[in-house]
This record gives sequence, C-alpha cells and structure tokens, in this order.
Amino acid sequence: MSNKITEAFAKGKAFIPFITCGDPSLEITEQLVYAMEEAGADLIELGIPFSDPTAEGPVIQEANVRALSGGVTTDKVFDMVAKIRQKTAIPMVFMTYANVVFSYGTEHFIKKAAEVGMDGLILPDVPFEEKEEFDTVCKQYGLDLISLIAPTSHERITQIAKEANGFVYCVSSLGVTGTRTQITTDIGGMVKLVKAVKDIPCAVGFGISTPEQAKKMAAQSDGAIVGSAIVKLCAAHGENCVPYVKEYVKSMKDAVREA
Repeated sequence: MSNKITEAFAKGKAFIPFITCGDPSLEITEQLVYAMEEAGADLIELGIPFSDPTAEGPVIQEANVRALSGGVTTDKVFDMVAKIRQKTAIPMVFMTYANVVFSYGTEHFIKKAAEVGMDGLILPDVPFEEKEEFDTVCKQYGLDLISLIAPTSHERITQIAKEANGFVYCVSSLGVTGTRTQITTDIGGMVKLVKAVKDIPCAVGFGISTPEQAKKMAAQSDGAIVGSAIVKLCAAHGENCVPYVKEYVKSMKDAVREA
C-alpha cells in the first residue's frame, strides 16, 4: 500500500481533483498540478485519455477527444509525470481504462507508472471479479489499485473492501460522471460497511460540483473527488484555465475542511 496515499488522508478530510491529461495541453496539465497543490489538493487524479471512456459523461468524453486529437499518448503522459515529479511529491493516481493498460502491455504500463512516480491506478471498467490480473502486477511494483464501490454493490461492498488498497472510491450515484443537482445515495451507510471490514480511507466521487455538495459528502466520508466541474473550467478557458481551476480547487478544499 502506498504510504503517500495514506498521507493524503492523514491531515483531515481530503480534496481530490481530477483532470484529463493533455486538455488543453500537456504543458497546461503540468501547470494545473502545481496550481491545484498550492490551492490545497491532497491527491490528484490524472486521466489518461481513451477513445471510449464508458464511465464518463459528455464533459470528460469531450476532454478525451480534445486531448487525443491534440496528439496525447500514454508515453507523453509518462514523460509529463516524470517532469512533475522533479518539482512535487503530491500523491497522484492515474484514472484510465483497461484497454489503455492492455494495449501498452499490463506489466510494462504498471512498471513505468511506478518508475515515473505514480502512487496508484483507478480502472473504472474493471469489475472486482476481474481485477486480479492488474492487482498482482500493481502489488509487485508498489502501486495501489484503487477499488470502486457503487450504490448497487450492496453485499459485495464488504468483499471489495477486504481487498482494497490506498483508498476506496465511493461512487455517489448511478450512471456516468458529471455534475448532479442532488446526491441522494446513503454515502454514510456505504462508508460504514467499508470501515467495518477494513480501516481504509473512503472518498466520494461522481456528481460533486459545488462547495456545499463537497462539504456534505466529506462529512460522511474521508474526502471528496471532483472531475467534471474542473474539466468544464479547462474547456471554457483553454490555455488560460490555470487561475480559474486554482480558485475553484481552493473553494472546494475550504468547504471540505469545514466538513
């Protein structure tokens, strides 16, 4: 288990932003990482663009398309992370799809991710029952494969929690990523089920976009994860998005601190 991921939750409730690598460019993605850390982010999720991101709503799908058409490749993402690691040790995890890892070569991808300094990997399209082939290699190279639980996981939650590493990603609502006006899932209940089996941090994602929602979700868990709302800012402001994202992340971190 990555100590750095544990550390991200050690200072109180964590705020975890997500960005798509290469949207609007890899140079800006690198700047965003530093800006978000300065604004109080505790752990950063870097999305490796993929042509068919099944868990994503239109906002992140469009970001994937922009990044890919801009020539972003997995190798270029690795090079960018190596550069980031010369300047910051903030915990970072990749979020991508099984196909990206497969096509690169599972061991090759995971070994390289560990070498450039990543701390974990999230594969939303890999169900618990099929995670073994990735998890074994992740353990070999000291990377945490982050497990997701959904409102429909029910009796599988305890099974998933037992084998979870790093933190547990609690999916707040059914469907794809994107902002929601309301989150009605019993997050507290999901978190209790996890904690009854294993003392591991639980962070809530999918649908959180306002400081009020972040505070509410963090109050019932160990942290909040936000993607679409940040990716929207990148889309709206393009190359000039860094100060807007920094200000937004700061407001979200402030809200999470109050939880």
